[in-house]
Amino acid sequence: MTQMHIGVPREVVPGETRVALTPNEVRSLTEEGHQIVVEHGAGDRAGHPDSEYLAAGALPGARAEAFSADIVLQVHLTGAGSHASDSDLAQDLKLTRRSAVLVGLANPLSHPDPVRRLAEHGVAAFSLDLLPRITRAQAMDVLSSQSAVAGYRAVLIAAERVDKMLPMMTTAAGSIAPARVLVLGAGVAGLQSIATARRLGAVVHAYDIRAAAREQVESVGGIFVNLPLDTSSAEGSGGYAQAQQEEFYARQREVLGNEVAAADIVIATAQVPGKPAPVLITEDMVRAMRPGSVIVDAAAAQGGNCALSVPDETIELLGVSITAPTNLPAGAAAHASRLYARNIANFTRHLLGDGGPQLTADDPIIRDTLLTRDGQVVHARLRTLLGLDTPDALAVGHAVTAERN
Repeated sequence: MTQMHIGVPREVVPGETRVALTPNEVRSLTEEGHQIVVEHGAGDRAGHPDSEYLAAGALPGARAEAFSADIVLQVHLTGAGSHASDSDLAQDLKLTRRSAVLVGLANPLSHPDPVRRLAEHGVAAFSLDLLPRITRAQAMDVLSSQSAVAGYRAVLIAAERVDKMLPMMTTAAGSIAPARVLVLGAGVAGLQSIATARRLGAVVHAYDIRAAAREQVESVGGIFVNLPLDTSSAEGSGGYAQAQQEEFYARQREVLGNEVAAADIVIATAQVPGKPAPVLITEDMVRAMRPGSVIVDAAAAQGGNCALSVPDETIELLGVSITAPTNLPAGAAAHASRLYARNIANFTRHLLGDGGPQLTADDPIIRDTLLTRDGQVVHARLRTLLGLDTPDALAVGHAVTAERN
């Protein structure tokens, strides 16, 4: 493996507490011969001061030193995604070498425009949101690891806000029935929500548009909700949900109404790759809920599953609390960073070969995550979204990969 200079900048997205590499992963990479510079304070909010990085073999340095590396590892790819800032992007690109490799999360299918700026600067940018769902990529799957944290955090937020305790209790003053939780969407976040709510003692019902999710829901203790809907076209590539026509969603909302009204807590996690999150909970459905009930809209970053959700705010309607966090993993920065760091370190090892970064078209892990190279946007679907010409040979055959929740 070719030894590389790796930089880890401090995250500048508002509210972000995670760091791309933890000291454990720094130690592992430095033992493999890589030189690592971590921006001063990059790990503070995740519980890792500069002294820990220094002890692990990294060199704490200025932001310019982190961005001048051969490979720059980030949580949020600079200037990309829903938090894109032209000023932050311009400032960081001034510090970045042309031909450098940038790796992080960009959500490019929903926010493709910032990717064009990265291409113009000449960097090779990778977005781990697009990692293919294959066995070889499991150890690099940041969406799954971070979604697991998000699902756990969503239940804890709901348990704190709801006016009931979750478990059944028998006391001298009488018995208390368990709270009823409804989870919408049974991807990674939804399944973790089900498992967490069950551990806390709630009765958990769950709905997913994909019929194949029933077995997964039941395996973690949930009760699968059957709706009289035709879902034969609901499952897309890689086992993820496929977008449906608005008529389907309207009928779905109609038949979901009774389930939502019966719930003390609703955890909404349903998302569709590259599309706004489907609206599953209407204002009328909220009005039918019991005062004191809680909705946690974990799909808020993609627009939200509840029609009333306001990103990163909590509102109330007739005593029903609706909270819409857009970065749930940041609430558990230490463990979220540990998982993310392991994922991105594994991706970095895969990327590096005998002659440096391997930008090979025949490797689906590289091909599906590579956004830009040699001054061009090379991801086929992004080129379509941006209205660009036919992609070069590297981009041909790009898998349409799915965002996981």
